[in-house]
Amino acid sequence: MCLKHQNIRLHRALRCYSSFTSRRRVVVTGLGAVSPLGACTEVTWQNLLKGCSGIVSLGEEYLQLPCRIAGLIPKDRDDKIERALSKSNLKSMAPATCLALVATAEALVDASWSPQSDRDRENTGVALGMGMIDLKDVCDTNSALQLGYNKVSPFFVPRILPNMAAGHVSIKYGLRGPNHSVSTACATGAHSIGDAFRFIRNGDVDVMVCGGAEACISPLAIAGFCRLRALSTSFNDSPSKASRPFDKKREGFVMGEGAAVLILEEYEHALKRNAKMYAEILGYGLSGDASHITTPREDGSGAILSMSRALKDANIDKNQVSFINAHATSTPVGDNIESTAIKSLFKENVSNVHVSSTKGAHGHLLGAAGNLEAIFTILACYHGVLPPTINLENPIDDLNYVANTPVPWHSDKKVALKNSFGFGGTNASLCISNIS
Repeated sequence: MCLKHQNIRLHRALRCYSSFTSRRRVVVTGLGAVSPLGACTEVTWQNLLKGCSGIVSLGEEYLQLPCRIAGLIPKDRDDKIERALSKSNLKSMAPATCLALVATAEALVDASWSPQSDRDRENTGVALGMGMIDLKDVCDTNSALQLGYNKVSPFFVPRILPNMAAGHVSIKYGLRGPNHSVSTACATGAHSIGDAFRFIRNGDVDVMVCGGAEACISPLAIAGFCRLRALSTSFNDSPSKASRPFDKKREGFVMGEGAAVLILEEYEHALKRNAKMYAEILGYGLSGDASHITTPREDGSGAILSMSRALKDANIDKNQVSFINAHATSTPVGDNIESTAIKSLFKENVSNVHVSSTKGAHGHLLGAAGNLEAIFTILACYHGVLPPTINLENPIDDLNYVANTPVPWHSDKKVALKNSFGFGGTNASLCISNIS
């Protein structure tokens, strides 16, 4: 190679290195969660580590359906959930929006971030999404229309808009940074976090409220997923055993509901105000399967691209990763493909990577799955303990699964990937580590 070409390559390499080293760091300073495992983050996390299950039997209106179970928030045990889902709130807001407000309130308190000045409010944005609207709301409103035009609520359209969780949070707290929402099926929560991460890294704002919410469990939703043959139908008499990612007896996912919100913050901004830092978001990768509306590519290439791009974005070597919080939903096809992707990417070092899917405990929260599970990944980095995959009795292969009980995570540099995949072939991966 001639000297001229060597100089050009060196210049490009230095430019890329300079660009990377000057990028703003993004840390997590607040967490809030409402899930089938509990009405706050700490209760949810402790119940997860204990191996509890939030999956329960549904009511009489589901008796004629093949699936009669779901992961429901324990509403009767917490006054704040009852208040959030009161009739007065539900007149103007969807249930998912109400839950998002509860999780946001907890996350902001946890982060000790309550922007009061115009400058701070303009420097704080929101990125909250949901995967599905509340189909029951649509059915009820259609029934109301049959009784007369005036019976249709003026709040009907705002209630079913997927961006209204972000809108209500922005309005309540006066946040005038980016007001952003995505709806990418079951990858929604992870995409929301990834987009918020990039808003901060790119200098748009210093703080983002991000995550997702989902509350769409209804007979019509359950029936629709059953017709897709996507749900578990063999464990109606033993709900806590139904969601079993990576287990040979898995036969479909279990719908769940809830919300999870993270406060992301630019590192120096957090440092100046002496904020608690749980973990750092290092990278974000996206891909499309371009294959099928519900089934990923058999070779796992979409997931491989997503994970690889997250690692490249983070400037992390794949051999530094020691934990993957998998998307695995307990479906026969999906779990196998994600396992194939993990093996293909990590090759001979795959035995050094622990793999877990917490959906065994809380079910699949659809648009709120990736963000809730990102919180678990962040807490794993923070506390040095890997959450278990419950009901994993006969693994489908020899991956290094965290089966049924938590495992200590002793690495000094804890690097994890969080995967989320959605219908339509949309994939997202987040690279997360402890603060160093």
